Amino acid sequence: MGRKITVAVSTLNQWALDFEGNLARILQSILEAKDMGASYRSGPELEVSGYSCEDHFREPDTYLHSWEVLLEIIMSPLCENMLIDVGMPVMHRNVAYNCRVIFLNRKILLIRPKMAMCDSGDYRESRWFTAWTKAFQTEDHFLPRMISQHTGQDVVPFGDAVIATKDTCIGYEICEELWTIKSKHIDMSLSGVEIMVNGSASYWELRKSHILSDLIRTASFKAGGAYLYSNLRGCDGQRMYFQGCSNIAVNGEIVARGKQFSLQDVEVTLATIDLEQIRSYRVSQRSRCLMSDSAPSYPRITCDFEMSTHNDIFKIASTPIQWPLYSAEEEIALGPACWLWDYLRRSGQGGFFLPLSGGVDSSSSATIVHSMCRLIFQAVQAGDAQVLHDVRKILADQEYTPTKPADLCNRLLVTCFMGSVNSSIETKQRACSLANQLGSHHIDINIDTAINALLGIFISKTALTPLFRSQGGCARQNLALQNIQSRIRMVLAYIFAQLMLWVRNRPGGLLVLGSANVDESLRGYFTKYDCSSADINPIGGISKTDLWKFLNYAKDQFNLPILESIIDAPPTAELEPLQDGQLIQTDEEDMGMTYAELNKYGRLRKQSCCGPYSMFCELVATWKSDLSPAEVADKVKHFFRCYAINRHKMTVLTPAVHAESYSPDDNRFDHRPFLYRANWSWQFKAIDNEVEKLQPFYTPCSTNIRPSSEDILLSHGDTTQRTSHTDSKHSSPLSSPSMDVPGASTAAPITTTSALVGTGSGSLGSLPKKSSGYAKVHVNVLGKIKDRTGIPV
Repeated sequence: MGRKITVAVSTLNQWALDFEGNLARILQSILEAKDMGASYRSGPELEVSGYSCEDHFREPDTYLHSWEVLLEIIMSPLCENMLIDVGMPVMHRNVAYNCRVIFLNRKILLIRPKMAMCDSGDYRESRWFTAWTKAFQTEDHFLPRMISQHTGQDVVPFGDAVIATKDTCIGYEICEELWTIKSKHIDMSLSGVEIMVNGSASYWELRKSHILSDLIRTASFKAGGAYLYSNLRGCDGQRMYFQGCSNIAVNGEIVARGKQFSLQDVEVTLATIDLEQIRSYRVSQRSRCLMSDSAPSYPRITCDFEMSTHNDIFKIASTPIQWPLYSAEEEIALGPACWLWDYLRRSGQGGFFLPLSGGVDSSSSATIVHSMCRLIFQAVQAGDAQVLHDVRKILADQEYTPTKPADLCNRLLVTCFMGSVNSSIETKQRACSLANQLGSHHIDINIDTAINALLGIFISKTALTPLFRSQGGCARQNLALQNIQSRIRMVLAYIFAQLMLWVRNRPGGLLVLGSANVDESLRGYFTKYDCSSADINPIGGISKTDLWKFLNYAKDQFNLPILESIIDAPPTAELEPLQDGQLIQTDEEDMGMTYAELNKYGRLRKQSCCGPYSMFCELVATWKSDLSPAEVADKVKHFFRCYAINRHKMTVLTPAVHAESYSPDDNRFDHRPFLYRANWSWQFKAIDNEVEKLQPFYTPCSTNIRPSSEDILLSHGDTTQRTSHTDSKHSSPLSSPSMDVPGASTAAPITTTSALVGTGSGSLGSLPKKSSGYAKVHVNVLGKIKDRTGIPV
């Protein structure tokens, strides 16, 4: 009695405008699906051209080459007797559409355009494509002559229709249509569609992986039927990492699922579906049957094809599966590592160069590269010929086969400790020990000669010698002397990156890796064009809180015991002279806010869309047990002043893999000005008015107790954090709140530059607790900041 069909979804690592490579991967997925017994194959969104072509979608070439690739696919013998759909851009009546093209035995059955554009997050689809709004309608699409000559078709249906085979009915959604309030799979289900197919390009964000599977399960549970979801994987030329996770769900249960993080370019996920189970499931839902009776009908494109066979009674339908979700630290170990691998092998460079300070940020970047090497080694051990080919191409050694991750890391990663007279012995030792445990090729240099040479030019011209604060200099002198150290490190990083492979008798150059985290960027707690100005940044979308958790995870998982001392080290930029060999500079004092506070500000600003006034209102309630409304107001004002005068730095932010939903990256994700009125006069007046109203009603609940980080952070799950050392980064002169202000204390600077994420009183596992989530020591900071004109704000 059974009517069982075998279907396949494809996870492909496509590359924008790589038509030759994209074609090869599509054909490979079709071949694998056929060999595994599938009668239907689906692929990800815009798999022919690559998803991230962006403004290339306005070029006629992109559409021409997409049709050329499609013709190669249609005419391939691999595609015979298999129903196939592929994703590509199509121009219909001089309008660009994001489409699925469904074909069988060298005949195009339907071109189905996307009906809901995605314009949130990193997506801007409406810039290039138009949504098809003619529901339940099709039009004639005139095919290019190159296609007509081989298919014998002049026109094909274009629009909102479904495919009817001899044994079932298939309908289509494209990516965003699954997420919309009025998803098309509901109407398709009520119209008798039993298999819903979705080609998608969904990118990875921390802690968001479950959402995709939940949506797919819910769609098939509510509508009944099978849901086939194909997704892209990898870096296709942009900041996003497409997360794979192709799924097949039946009646509310996931029965097949592809990997989320993998170096595999082509992955085919298969499931056998019993159509009778779908029909029984639906007919048992009486309310659904009543709604279906009055539902509108889809145009059906019939095809003489049977997806099931007469001996399918011997097939066993796929059963529900369970899979573990990755923790945040596991995602950090895998997602950015896979993104780095794609970037490296497609950039034509020979590896990475990383300034390694021995702090949390640069150590995280180095550890992610080590994780990448572990993934490469595992793939080679598993017999992935493509990965081995790419490794040999990068290393220019056709005989090389990695024997262990550390050996590969030695060939792909050069780390460099750039010490100065202000660097502590402990920091240098941590950097050296970490490099040894990772396996990187490590060098140790001193930058004092270069610093003194540049200062000598200034002194010879002005006859003035700038001094650090501890030597009697003002805040401007102190900051300039810090900035020069970081910028020299950037210059040295690039000369070493360009020449280190020459030194090691290998061709090519190295990509410079950055190590500024997402909170650091939000606060502007780094110098423009310093060592954070790199080619790419694996941690630029990750918060300091999550980096601590990641290093604690990597310490045990990767057997890197030195990370324990890196996590425990005090957060400092090490840009000011030591006193008796001891540090006098701390990041939280520099920033004028704690790490926990900064994390909270970032999430409220971006995720909750809070301006100064609404953020104040939110935090008055959140922090009412510990801070007065006036104190909360001071903190909020300080953050927004610092944010405003440093926002211009986002225009030169190093490209980083997108990972965090409160990223301040202004390339696309965070569209806000980079020039602000720094005193926010109207907004701050609204806060002051509210403080006056609230003050009579404020009763302190405590005077000395500081809440933990978990209480302060607008966090995810069990997120905790601890104080740690950060890289040597600081504010540039024109954007630092730590200017020379009459009457301002020189012993406790408000800000310079360093790290910017917050530390709290939480802990990582069994680690001891550190500083509190926030402290009143930072509340009286207003009036000490000058804008770029030197006027106090």
